[in-house]
Amino acid sequence: MKLKKAWLAAIGTAVCLSMGGCSDSSGSGKREIEILNYKPEAIDTMQKIEDRFNETHDDIHLTISSPNQAMTILKTRLIREDAPDIVGIGGDINYSNFLDADLFEDISDVEAVSKAKEGYMDIEKSLELVEKDGTYALPFAANAAGILYNVDMFEEHGWQIPETWDEFIELCKTIQSEGITPLYFGFKDTWTTLAPWNALAVETADADVCSRVSKGETTFETEYREVADKMKEMMEYCEPNPFAYSYNDAAIAFANGQAAMWPIGSSAIPQIHSNNPDLNIGSMVFPGTSSPDGRILNSGVDLQFSIMKDCPDKEAAKEVLNFLYSDEILDLYLEEQGGMSAKQGDFEIPSNLSGMTEFIESGHVADFHDHHYPSEMAVDALIQTYLLDDSDQAATTFLQKFDKDWQRYNRELIRRLKEEAGN
Repeated sequence: MKLKKAWLAAIGTAVCLSMGGCSDSSGSGKREIEILNYKPEAIDTMQKIEDRFNETHDDIHLTISSPNQAMTILKTRLIREDAPDIVGIGGDINYSNFLDADLFEDISDVEAVSKAKEGYMDIEKSLELVEKDGTYALPFAANAAGILYNVDMFEEHGWQIPETWDEFIELCKTIQSEGITPLYFGFKDTWTTLAPWNALAVETADADVCSRVSKGETTFETEYREVADKMKEMMEYCEPNPFAYSYNDAAIAFANGQAAMWPIGSSAIPQIHSNNPDLNIGSMVFPGTSSPDGRILNSGVDLQFSIMKDCPDKEAAKEVLNFLYSDEILDLYLEEQGGMSAKQGDFEIPSNLSGMTEFIESGHVADFHDHHYPSEMAVDALIQTYLLDDSDQAATTFLQKFDKDWQRYNRELIRRLKEEAGN
């Protein structure tokens, strides 16, 4: 059994790992591969994928588990020396921390990797806390965030889809003048503040801003000023006291026609339709810039697969990845779970996201900025506090705290980056 020491940043402590992987527990003589999938809502779909793999492979047996709190379970299993062979994980800070702990195998030689869309492969590289050679995740399904809108309401009133920030604000004023609430937020749940924040940030700040701040090349007070100002400006066009209403409240209100638009991710569409199956929902890329050409779709990797570095049968694990990237399996997953394919090819884009199709197909996408924020920093709560602050210095206070907290929660990473730079 191979022993290795790695700083498991996701747990926050140095842990000596001994990773054995899965053995042949079935007694069938087949090579056993286990995937730990972090999306419990996809458990039925994953069961179908598992069944299809096992029906078509005589020498490998696949098991896919999709428990609640999968990332917590993974951390515990690593400590207990009981790691899975493959993890299905989101393209977020958890992945970054595990990768930084050197837990994932380089899968550059896996055939499926060459079929992934370039935009999402770029996002994978951006998730590296410290730049690494190689490829460590296969992007599978992607999501998008911008603005959902009530199509029938727009058509009834003759409102046009805005392509710039000025057009967007003028539209909000027009909608408001007609006695309709332009935007619904539901900021009682702090995480909902991140939807418009991320969509604005990808258009008004560089994609590598977090890395550049960590390297001491800039500050959030400089880079995020426009995001902060525009977030505050939008508050003039939303429901009264948005901090009193939750995500569920927002979904119900939007479903019932109480607002024309909702700045939220595509994952909210099933929730809206559960309240009003007949609502005609459209989507637009956030019009956050002064030029239509400046728009970028806020899109991230919702599900990706990584092979654990000490998986005892890497060839079998790579065969599983190639199977997962077959058109048949991707079609099955997207049909049942929604989202967009991270693989090149002619995959159907949900009709609700037709307003984003051009950006999706061209790969003109940028990752959610909050995928790079340490969870301990609680940026969503920082944003909510800022939006509640009506003082003249609110933006400056907020952004200076953002910088201060960033230095605090990333001090080890900042130290390492300085060492690498020779400072």
